[in-house]
Amino acid sequence: MRVLLHTCCAPCASHCVLALQELGHDVTLFYSNANIAPHDEFLRRLDAVRLLADRVRVPLLVDEPDHDAWLREAACGFEREPERGARCARCFRYSLCRTREAMTAHGLDAFTTSLTVSPHKHTPTLFQVGRDLDAARFLTIDFKKRDGFKHSLHLAEAFGLYRQKYCGCEFSYRTESSVPKL
Repeated sequence: MRVLLHTCCAPCASHCVLALQELGHDVTLFYSNANIAPHDEFLRRLDAVRLLADRVRVPLLVDEPDHDAWLREAACGFEREPERGARCARCFRYSLCRTREAMTAHGLDAFTTSLTVSPHKHTPTLFQVGRDLDAARFLTIDFKKRDGFKHSLHLAEAFGLYRQKYCGCEFSYRTESSVPKL
């Protein structure tokens, strides 16, 4: 099966792409992260995803980010929500919708997300969003299983991948003083 892997970042995707390949899938990475701010951070993470794609020899599709559209569609009115709250579910929907559209446009068979490898993301919410968008073609794989997150840490170090310190959006910072200038 030809699978489009929504790629939140290179470290998380490292384990996911190898796990999908072990299952016999042909994988294409899809870097779609309009939520990431500032734009320099988006580019830094993209460089790491390009390095990963080269290392594991898989194609990479890059979705041009529209942070303003993401703010309107996913964050507006939910800026004060905590991590793992309603804003995150809306962000998941935004990104997975983009992934489903790219899967269809490129004639691929299925899609899934690297977000499920993170212990910081609520996997049941991700699964529900994916099934709501396209139950027949969304692969409900919890990449945390079988020490997936631990494996992703090892792979990130082995491949020399940049590891970020926050989810990506300006609302995911813990304190005001840690927010970089946008």
